[in-house]
Amino acid sequence: MKIIPINHPLITSVNVPGSKSLTNRALLIASLANGKTTLTNALFSDDSKYFAQALQTLGFDIQLDETNHKMIVNGLGGKIPSQKAELFIGNAGTAARFLSAFLTLANGEYIIDGDARMRERPIGDLIVSLRQLGVNIESKNNCPPVKISARGLPGGKTKVAGNISSQFLSALLMVAPYAKSPIEIELITELNSKPYVDMTIEIMKDFGVEIERQAYQSFKIPITNYQLPITNYQIESDASAASYFFAAPAICGGSVRVENISKNSKQGDIKFLDVLTQMGCIVKEANNSIIVNRPQGSSIVGIDIDMRDIPDTAQTLAVIAPFANSPTRIRGIASARVKETDRVSATCTELKRLGVQVEEHQDGMTIYPCQNFKPATIQTYNDHRMAMAFSLIGLRFDGVTIENPNCVSKTFPNYFEVLDELRKQVVR
Repeated sequence: MKIIPINHPLITSVNVPGSKSLTNRALLIASLANGKTTLTNALFSDDSKYFAQALQTLGFDIQLDETNHKMIVNGLGGKIPSQKAELFIGNAGTAARFLSAFLTLANGEYIIDGDARMRERPIGDLIVSLRQLGVNIESKNNCPPVKISARGLPGGKTKVAGNISSQFLSALLMVAPYAKSPIEIELITELNSKPYVDMTIEIMKDFGVEIERQAYQSFKIPITNYQLPITNYQIESDASAASYFFAAPAICGGSVRVENISKNSKQGDIKFLDVLTQMGCIVKEANNSIIVNRPQGSSIVGIDIDMRDIPDTAQTLAVIAPFANSPTRIRGIASARVKETDRVSATCTELKRLGVQVEEHQDGMTIYPCQNFKPATIQTYNDHRMAMAFSLIGLRFDGVTIENPNCVSKTFPNYFEVLDELRKQVVR
């Protein structure tokens, strides 16, 4: 797909889909609650559909209304109907980690498997932690497929590493209220992506479960039940998806308004707005929307920043960086090497393909200003974030073609249609 540049400053507003992280957490918790929960503004993408369909395969009554962005979940109070299932979850890492913990509550035999890349993505730290809680669970080479022989989750004390993925801790936290005895979790490494754990705890609280915690070192979860929200559970717009549209003015100038999102979002990636502010953009909030502006005649500056808490936006920063007037150093994203692809290596490779000078580090990269981009077809490595991020360079430089653009279906199926809306000079 050839990206056509926009030859004027931006002045428009866009809507982005519901949050993947919130949708998947709410799906799991609503399935554990007792009764009907309606998720509104839910995300319908490959990842969320894999998760919802896996729950349906397990016997849950989940009604999917894609036209109206609703999911109606009939929870069963901690019971899992099917006693045997083989679940295929593609390359949906969240689904793999959450289901591995969720199925320990059941009584039966289960296999979770995915595509070739999913079979390379680590899950060993979660398996070790679940075994400490008395679960019979195994995998090949600490990656899917995962086999679970479930007889309920015994509970007790466990330790978990958090330096590879915060999803291991989130998975344990969400299922812990339904264990046979209270669970205590101790973190034994630095925790990456802390805001995602904060999000998990906030959603648990929304459904009536509060935990006892010592910062990010230890967590105690009571034996209790999730309570249904009083009204429909509203899913915020996806802050990670919004980052591409927040970033567009930094590259093109002008302003973009993203609707249905707030600086008070549960999602950690909303902190990407702080990154843009450091680079010289102006960020305002109004009427449940956020407006990012780069004033006419101004330029953006390079920064040195640790992005370990918001690694999914590192590629977004990486494609802004060549347009800055000084180098940018991105740190703390070693965990991005085990995402949908090795995002550190892939990002450096594709920036170089465009003629950008970049240095790869174990935990990130240094990117230098670029005056002369080279035309190139960007390889996406079947990674949705590679496609979405690198398309932004094509808004300014005529010569960017995105290979395999359909990979955006993982989290943002209509991304390129929304990207085209930036061409309209309209503020709603």
